[in-house]
Amino acid sequence: MKQLIFLKPVFKETVWGGSRLQEVFGYKIPSNHTGECWGISAHKNGDCEVASGPWAGQRLSSLWRNHKELFGSSANHEEFPLLVKIIDAREDLSIQVHPDDAYAAAHENGSLGKMECWYILDCEPGTTIVIGHNARTQEELRRMIQEKRWKEFIRQIPVKKGDVFRIDPGCVHAIKGGTLLLETQQSSDITYRVYDYDRLSDGKPRELHIKQSLDVIQVPFDSGAQPTPWVERECSGGRKTLLASCSRYTCFKLDINTSWREDFGQEFTNVSILEGEGCVDGTPVAKGQHFIIPADYGECRFEGQLSLIGSQPR
Repeated sequence: MKQLIFLKPVFKETVWGGSRLQEVFGYKIPSNHTGECWGISAHKNGDCEVASGPWAGQRLSSLWRNHKELFGSSANHEEFPLLVKIIDAREDLSIQVHPDDAYAAAHENGSLGKMECWYILDCEPGTTIVIGHNARTQEELRRMIQEKRWKEFIRQIPVKKGDVFRIDPGCVHAIKGGTLLLETQQSSDITYRVYDYDRLSDGKPRELHIKQSLDVIQVPFDSGAQPTPWVERECSGGRKTLLASCSRYTCFKLDINTSWREDFGQEFTNVSILEGEGCVDGTPVAKGQHFIIPADYGECRFEGQLSLIGSQPR
């Protein structure tokens, strides 16, 4: 019988990070400037270690290479396709954009592009988020960026706990200070900074990527691309909500009151526990844990009071 694959998170210190990963999830973080928890990752810049079971101590990338039977049809890809992280933004992140697969492959040594979605775990009252821009043509885009007309350029909207945002390649975006979120994305670490508020890191401004940004930003911005979550299944034991679906993944939320049973089928499923505690097939789980349900695992039994986000590759 296949076993659940529990992982040890990898933490990233950032100029904009804080301490909420410890305060909210109880993680042992490296400093009070910790911005990211890579909960499920086989990326070379943050390869998670298996925490327990027959593969304890191995890296997820090693399982991906050597145990294809765990990962279904997506195992045909060269790289583990997804990356799940929790982001704590104490300060504003840079205004940025991501490339698609074709551009990243051509310009970033064969990397995947970066399609992602955000689930807002918490934010301070009055917080906004940057999604999109106001340039109508490529020429207007170029002028706004070159002339640093940032207030006119960026598109800010209010944000609240429970909101979901889809960030496709070419979408200008930025997380604002005071926001805690879970991000589901392609396994890529390619980000192009358009503007970084003239902040210094180690006494120097961080690198901007204006040429690449102008190459990949979608003009005009399509505000209709945002997802509308919908309840896929509901019963006395809990509720399953589909958050977002795109060409690279499907992302859902499970809120379990007492118990929940589901067969997730022929693809592997990433799971991150957001709230509560309980058991999964008899194994205790609690807030802050991340694990993978292997492909063709069969029926999975959740018990307890749990909120979790799951994702599957497409």
